[in-house]
Amino acid sequence: MFPAIKSVHFVGICGTAMASAAAALQEKGLKVTGSDQNVYPPMSTFLAERRIEVISGYAEQNLAHKPDLVVIGNAISRGNPEAEFVLDHKLPYCSLPELLKAFFIRGKRSLVVTGTHGKTTTTSLLTWVFEHNGLNPSFLIGGIPNNFSQGARFTDSEWFIIEGDEYDTAFFDKRSKFVHYLPEVAIINNIEFDHADIFPDLDSIKTSFKHFIRLIPRNGLLLGNGDDANLAPLLEVRHCPVKRFGLGESNAVQAFNIRYGPTATEFEIPSFKFRTNFLGELNVRNALAVVACAKHCGLKNHQIQSAFDTFKGIKRRMEVRGIARGVTVIDDFGHHPTAIRETLRALRIKYPRQKLCAIFEPRSNTTRRNVFQSELRDAFADADSVIVSEIARLELLAPTERLDPQKLMQELKQTGKAASYLPDVDSIIAHVAKNVEGGEIVVVFSNGGFGGIHGKLLERLGRL
Repeated sequence: MFPAIKSVHFVGICGTAMASAAAALQEKGLKVTGSDQNVYPPMSTFLAERRIEVISGYAEQNLAHKPDLVVIGNAISRGNPEAEFVLDHKLPYCSLPELLKAFFIRGKRSLVVTGTHGKTTTTSLLTWVFEHNGLNPSFLIGGIPNNFSQGARFTDSEWFIIEGDEYDTAFFDKRSKFVHYLPEVAIINNIEFDHADIFPDLDSIKTSFKHFIRLIPRNGLLLGNGDDANLAPLLEVRHCPVKRFGLGESNAVQAFNIRYGPTATEFEIPSFKFRTNFLGELNVRNALAVVACAKHCGLKNHQIQSAFDTFKGIKRRMEVRGIARGVTVIDDFGHHPTAIRETLRALRIKYPRQKLCAIFEPRSNTTRRNVFQSELRDAFADADSVIVSEIARLELLAPTERLDPQKLMQELKQTGKAASYLPDVDSIIAHVAKNVEGGEIVVVFSNGGFGGIHGKLLERLGRL
C-alpha cells in the first residue's frame, strides 16, 4: 500500500504530531501538503524550514489536486470543507494513528509512553537514551526534543518509540489514539481527569486505559507508576508482566535518596546513582520510567546515565525564551493544574530567591471549564503573582460551565498573591511591564500560541 502513495495531504497539519509525521513522509520522498486554521510557531516555523506547503484556512480547493491519501487530524469535525470534500469524492483517508500503525509501527518493537502528565518528556528522554546508544529508533513525539531536529523519524531500526495520547482518534474513530500503537512495552506515568470535552469523568478515562492495557502481548511489559492511586487498580492484570516504578518502597523500580538542586536532580536505585539535568519530582518519575524501560530492553545503567548527561530537554517545557532588563521569560506547555503546580515547584527550586510571576491562558477544553476551579487555585501556590487571560472561546461555553475567573482571582488574593484577570495579550504585557522591577521569573503557561506573547513581552521589556 505504501509504494502506491505518492502524495499526502494533512488536514490540521500544525498539530505537533501531524507536522512531525508530515516532515517524516516528505523525507521519504512523498509530496506533502497541508492546511490549518491555527498556524503559529513552533510548528509553523518547523514546517516552513522543511519547505512543506501549509495553506492557512480550510477550503475544498485545497484538495483539488486529489492526493493519494488524506490524513485527517483529530481536531477536524464534520462541516469542515476539506473533510466534506473527502467524503463527497470518496478520497482515501485515515487518521494519523491509523497511518502510523499501518505504515510505520507494524512489525516493530513498539514502546508506548502514556499518562496524563509527562508523556512528551518521558518519550523524548527514552528516545534519546536509545539514540545515544546507537539503536537508531523510529519515534514520534508530541513536541520538539532539543536533541533532534524534529518530533518524528522513521528508520529501519526494530525500535519504535511513541507518545501515546488518550484523546480520541478522529471524528470517525472515537477510540483513544493509543489503541492503534501496538504496544510491546507500555509506560503509564499517571492518570488524572482531563479532556472534559470527550470524557465525562475519571472512570471513563480509566476505561480507555484498560482497553490500551489489553493490547499488551504476553511477552511484553506494562510499566506503571506504583505511587498513583488512580492507576493502581489497572495494574492488577495477568495477561502480561507488570512492573511498578516510583518513590514508594513497594515499587519494583524505586528511586530513593533524591537530591534536588537548582540545575540537576540526583536519585538512586539499588546499586546505581543517576544524575539528571532537569528538575522536579514529576521528572524523577519520568526518568525512573525511562530507566525501567531501557533496562528491560537490554541497556545498562552507565549507558542510560551517559544519555541523561547529554539530554537537552524539549521546546515549550520550562524553555527560557529570553532575558530582558533582568526579567527571565519562560515558555511552558502546562495547561492542567497538576502540570502547572509541578512546573512552578521545579522553578522554585531553580530560582529560590527570585519572584515568580505565572501567566496562564485557560485554553484547553478542560481548563476553560469550571471542573478545575479549586485545583487551579492550588496549582499556583509557588507563584508570587498570577495573571490569567480571558478564557479562550468563551462564547462556546454555557455560563454555568465556564471557569469563574473572578472567583479564582478572589481566592488567590486571599492567599496573599497579586492576581489579575486581563482580557488580552496587550493588556497583560502592559501590566507586566509596569510592575516588574528586574530579576523576576515570568513563566507563561499555554498549550497554544498565545498571540506570540513571549516575543512581544521580551521586546516590550527591552524598550523600558
